[in-house]
Amino acid sequence: MKIFNNFIISKGYKKSSLAIGNFDGVHKGHQKVFKHAKKTKLKFGILTFTPLPVMFFNKKIKNYRLASEEEKFRLLKKFNADFVVNIKFNKKFSKITAENFIKNIIYKKINPKRIFVSNNFRFGNKRKGNVSFLKRFEKKYNYKLFKIKPDKYKKKIVSSTKIRKLLQKGNINLANKLLSRTWFIDGQVVKGKKLGRKLGYRTCNIRIKNYVLPKAGIYAVKLSIAKKKKLYPGVAYIGSRPTFDGKEVFLEIYIFGIKKNLYKKKLRVYFIKFIRSDKKFKNSSRLIKQMNKDVILAKKGLKGKLVI
Repeated sequence: MKIFNNFIISKGYKKSSLAIGNFDGVHKGHQKVFKHAKKTKLKFGILTFTPLPVMFFNKKIKNYRLASEEEKFRLLKKFNADFVVNIKFNKKFSKITAENFIKNIIYKKINPKRIFVSNNFRFGNKRKGNVSFLKRFEKKYNYKLFKIKPDKYKKKIVSSTKIRKLLQKGNINLANKLLSRTWFIDGQVVKGKKLGRKLGYRTCNIRIKNYVLPKAGIYAVKLSIAKKKKLYPGVAYIGSRPTFDGKEVFLEIYIFGIKKNLYKKKLRVYFIKFIRSDKKFKNSSRLIKQMNKDVILAKKGLKGKLVI
């Protein structure tokens, strides 16, 4: 898969079949757009944006993404894109009018024969461009537009917003179904306060960066270490440690069968099942009793299917 980080597109990738969107999470709805775009004999390309426009316009939004940039491109490759045009979304780009976006970027730079977008696609300065706007300029700029109906699961539209809300509610099972893969968080192990060790459970601590924050609590997880294929079972906690009056939210993982120090190692943590909500305990003894129960429940929860 060829990646273009600017608008200088090789001739061999022009007159293509082009899907346009943010594609955060590359969920079932996005996959439906790709499926239609790939039906032609043309090269299949994807036009997307970095960072996500909503994060550019609102710098206070931190925990939002369903997938990191690296993972997004891995997924796009998985769905057999021939090329990706990754547009840097900055102040200058945000000021381009909807028609100039079509004329100067779509037509003059990429020149696709076919364009595929989802129902709610918006573009251009102040988001004035939409599907109808794209349709209006078909003949003038020599492309055919295809508006793809949203994918639905049990009569409800699949969207990145929907999946974020499911994760925030702890409905990891349905979120994974809509993603068509097991949702995960990548992160580097950092030094913690060694509270887990004092409680009898040596844990790895990860700061959650741009990922959406799932519901605080306990999860059955599987994880890989340093991008290796081997998966280890475990139980994870997301929260601020209210029993100890913590402030910062961490992801803590107790890995079954591993006792070695993983400080600074990169972990990929797959969320299989939500076990329980976060809770403040009166003392450490009560917390330890609950943690013992959590481990038993997590081991049962790990029977769930993992889809990478």
